[in-house]
Amino acid sequence: MIYSAPIAEQFFVLETIAGIDNLAALPPYAGIDRDLIPAILEEGGRLTAEVFAPLNTVGDKEGLIWSPQGVRHPAGFAEAYATYVEGGWQALSADPEFGGQGMPLSLSIAFGEQLASANMAFSLCMILSSGAVEALSAHGSEELKRLYLPKLISGEWTGTMNLTEPQAGSDVGALATLATLADDGTWRIRGSKIFITWGEHELATNIIHLVLARTPGSPPGTRGISLFVVPKFLPDAEGKPGSRNDLSCVSIEHKLGIHASPTCTMSFGDEGKCVGWLVGELNGGMRAMFAMMNHARLNVGLEGVAIAERAYQGALGYARERVQSAPIGGGAPVRIIEHPDVRRMLMTMRAITQGIRAIAYFNAAAIDRSRAETDPEAKAAARGLADLLTPITKAYSTDMGVEVAGIGIQVFGGMGFIEETGAAQHWRDSRIAPIYEGTNGIQALDLVGRKLRLDQGVHWRRLFDEMTAFFGVTADGEPALFRSQLQRYTDLLTEATMRMAEVPMMDAATVATPYLRMFGIVLAAYLLSRQAAAARARLAAGAGDADFLSAKIATARFFVDNVLPQATAIHTTVMQGNIDRLFALSEAQLCT
Repeated sequence: MIYSAPIAEQFFVLETIAGIDNLAALPPYAGIDRDLIPAILEEGGRLTAEVFAPLNTVGDKEGLIWSPQGVRHPAGFAEAYATYVEGGWQALSADPEFGGQGMPLSLSIAFGEQLASANMAFSLCMILSSGAVEALSAHGSEELKRLYLPKLISGEWTGTMNLTEPQAGSDVGALATLATLADDGTWRIRGSKIFITWGEHELATNIIHLVLARTPGSPPGTRGISLFVVPKFLPDAEGKPGSRNDLSCVSIEHKLGIHASPTCTMSFGDEGKCVGWLVGELNGGMRAMFAMMNHARLNVGLEGVAIAERAYQGALGYARERVQSAPIGGGAPVRIIEHPDVRRMLMTMRAITQGIRAIAYFNAAAIDRSRAETDPEAKAAARGLADLLTPITKAYSTDMGVEVAGIGIQVFGGMGFIEETGAAQHWRDSRIAPIYEGTNGIQALDLVGRKLRLDQGVHWRRLFDEMTAFFGVTADGEPALFRSQLQRYTDLLTEATMRMAEVPMMDAATVATPYLRMFGIVLAAYLLSRQAAAARARLAAGAGDADFLSAKIATARFFVDNVLPQATAIHTTVMQGNIDRLFALSEAQLCT
């Protein structure tokens, strides 16, 4: 299926939700040519459509070849990655001090969406490298930064994140990989890791592993974990890849989806000679790794957006061509896009996709402001908003990515169940996103257990006040019901949030997942309504593409009428959540 980047939609969301013009006025981004932003989106769209999208089906069908010497990709992958590096795309939002272009993360996220839509499995390589840059930038020594950041930012080297072990999945504190201090001040790493994304490949000259490990005598649990940089090839005196480090990929997983992404079992120190360097403070590994994990969680949420967009485009294209059945009332067979239920499915896919895109870009803009604001209060407020939004972006967007991909299969009908249409691949690829980088259940627990209670709840209260203030404004030509509906759901979300913040954590945990979904639905409705208001204002001023702007209004209206009402039922569930009811059946009764 052909992919075409939704450039006009992306730029509109960057303008109206991310506030890209306001970001460009802040010191780190001052001097950015506004006209450059759509040009970057255009060129990114061309690259992803022409270079990466054609490899999506190839990678899915051919997969990877593992041998003791390494992992090989199908033909075309190495050339595509070289084109990506040559274009400087990995450096888009990175620090200019180390070779980056210094653009806002919001713009980089928009390009990342294009890349993940075109080829989700391939895009994981770039996401992990960017995460490694985040961790080293925040916690690495100056020596480590000078050695590794320029190569990671250029894309010449790639990065990985090594947390999971067979006995330590979501419970990171149970990991057993050991790091022992050597006489020369480096560390010797010994242990194994599983599910390591892009842990081995032939596309870059070096792979930089960030590895969580314990040191002798460290405290138990997460308090005793440290982070180490462990390169595949040890850099020589000139910083070039030298001798091979004592690490290897011993196998790759055979997965439901993302077949072109090598998911590796890594072994470190089989010969006792695996060299690593400490990143940050001893026993400060989780703090250092969270810089990488939070970056990854935003990008995984973006995968939900990307796969939803790709599934929508495929379903829309098929519905416009497939002729099947007479319309209601009789007549000659028509294209299925003319049937009401198919149109309902397409509008649902479109509205949800635009809603989760707005959430992801809103999240990215909050991170941009947390880095760029000079006023301490504004910086803290932006950081708090970003922290609040991250679990919602990750969990709600990926859940919706799976849902939209499933609706896409339904639009195709029987052909959606046939692999060559590509619809099934989108669902298979999407299904990992609610699982990795912290399952969506863990995201929900993080939201109700940490983020709602952060700074006595000031961040969610500020967001809800912003929503209420917006809904109280009357826009010319906008039905009063539209905003009154939205305010009613904001009130329901406020009530549910207050309960989540007040009840014992065990009770909150029973309904944390539905609560997060409710938050995501109401937040998406708010952001879509903001776009609808901006579209209405431009139409009134005679500015912009009238068809595009009227479509934005209609899509927001559909979401409010057809998706937002789900929040009412979820509100009932959340308000009644109780640990005793959840465990009313014994384990034996569950088995009957």
